[in-house]
Amino acid sequence: MLALNNVEVIYNDVILVLKGMSLEVPQGKIVTLLGSNGAGKSTTLKAISGLLKPEDGEVTDGEIVFEGNKIHEIDAANIVRAGIFQVMEGRRVFEHLDVEQNLVAGGYTRSDRQNIRQDMDKVYTYFPCLRERRHQTAGYLSGGEQQMLAIGRALMAKPKLVMLDEPSLGLAPLLVQEIFGIIKRINKEEGTTILLVEQNARLALDVADYAYIMENGRIVLDGEPAALKANADVREFYLGLNEVGTRKSYRDVKHYKRRKRWLS
Repeated sequence: MLALNNVEVIYNDVILVLKGMSLEVPQGKIVTLLGSNGAGKSTTLKAISGLLKPEDGEVTDGEIVFEGNKIHEIDAANIVRAGIFQVMEGRRVFEHLDVEQNLVAGGYTRSDRQNIRQDMDKVYTYFPCLRERRHQTAGYLSGGEQQMLAIGRALMAKPKLVMLDEPSLGLAPLLVQEIFGIIKRINKEEGTTILLVEQNARLALDVADYAYIMENGRIVLDGEPAALKANADVREFYLGLNEVGTRKSYRDVKHYKRRKRWLS
């Protein structure tokens, strides 16, 4: 469904962030993109969704292809109309609008307005707490409820591909488990393709069909989640486990140096 082929992204005509980035997202699958802070994960999503320009960034080489069409030179609004919706990091909702108004806003590109209510009810089925708070101002929701609303608003656009940027950020572990369970349900029941950027590598690998690992603007490792979980480097740096399966201390993980063969 989606392919990035040797994509380079530069900010302010000077800072090279993506350096020959390539990945594929098959239709109907969940693909996760892992990496440390500053690896270029969010820039990758913004390159796909057309959101680089407001930050003085641009794709300077390579191509981004969605369903056979090059999209790296079209604007963000038309990318949404093509079927791609990005849920931004940080639970960005329209804080001054209520829950239901946020959901209606998610479907602004749709021509089948008569089905808006039906799809809103479907969102409430996935996120029952939003139904209870449908007339509450979004800015007063809890962090978890705002994340649910952000995902629900994405579903209102009836996207073919949803890109989630750090959906677990700042949430309690039990709530994170609930949201990831719903993401898996949406993929299975709606057939929605998902590209997931996430720092919680364990959870991401549990729900994904395929995974890529980024370092310094390029892919250094990719494969099936089970294979990556068994990789000694991934276990140490991303899962915090040593070779006998016991958890390493935060200090050990923080100062761990990746093996050079990743980049060879």
